[in-house]
Amino acid sequence: MPAATLTAVPPRALILLAILTLVWGTNWPLFPLAVREVSVWTFRAVAVLVAGVALLAVARAWGQSLAIPRRHWGTITVATGFYLVLWNIASTYSAVLIPSGQSAVLGFTMPLWAALIGWAVLGEKLNRRLLLAVLLGGAAVTLLMVPSFATYAQAPLGLALGLLAGLGWAIGTLILKRRVVDVPALVLTGWQLLIAAVPISIGALVLGDRQWFMPSWQSIAVIGYIALVPMCIGNACWFAIVGMLPTNIAGLSSILVPVVAMVSGAIVHGEPLGPTQWLAMACCVAALSLALLKPAAEATAKAAPTATVK
Repeated sequence: MPAATLTAVPPRALILLAILTLVWGTNWPLFPLAVREVSVWTFRAVAVLVAGVALLAVARAWGQSLAIPRRHWGTITVATGFYLVLWNIASTYSAVLIPSGQSAVLGFTMPLWAALIGWAVLGEKLNRRLLLAVLLGGAAVTLLMVPSFATYAQAPLGLALGLLAGLGWAIGTLILKRRVVDVPALVLTGWQLLIAAVPISIGALVLGDRQWFMPSWQSIAVIGYIALVPMCIGNACWFAIVGMLPTNIAGLSSILVPVVAMVSGAIVHGEPLGPTQWLAMACCVAALSLALLKPAAEATAKAAPTATVK
């Protein structure tokens, strides 16, 4: 069997992937804690606003221009509606209605949606290796869902919202991948978060908490952490990864996040973590390996012609 190589994946993408997996995976068990005293809409409105301002402040401090060419605003706004607005509201409600680890699994069906949409609508091809990776990812999701069918039957809205979050994320990512926005990842992410803050804040005024009150310091700490770490760092890592990798590989690269979410949910909330969950995690690791590792023979074959070009 030919050895595998990571030459097709920039080392920086692997570092960003490791950070993304950690900060997003440990984020999910915090959702129920974040909305103990405030509504989902209020929580998300505060989080996206704080995260957006923080990212743009960091970008400015690093000397990056905050300007975005006018031609990109339509693309950014539409992508933000699908990814950040739909994802943030649907995923949070889902994590409240059903166990957070199971909600993460549903949300991270995103790679499957992205692969299917890319193939059916955009004409993207899936080679055998990536097709097997998608199938393994689907097997992992199925394994994690099977023990939870009773939970989904009792809270079907949680199931629907989890899947809707994954679909919205896939569509938003594909939009940005097809119509590239050539600005730094920090700037792009910051503006998307601020754009998302507008409709979410309106939703908070209409559907959120009806009177002013000061939450406990525990709730403030949880919301502040989610805004500054998973939302700031995680989203910046994600959009940087999307800029470096093809859509199908970028999507599959996030498949380890629900694994971390399941382990975190077991630690924080005592959610189930048995043989089925571990088998699903093995499928996730195999899928990620297939997506990111390229056989040495294939890499050499692709590199050989480029060496002769002058």
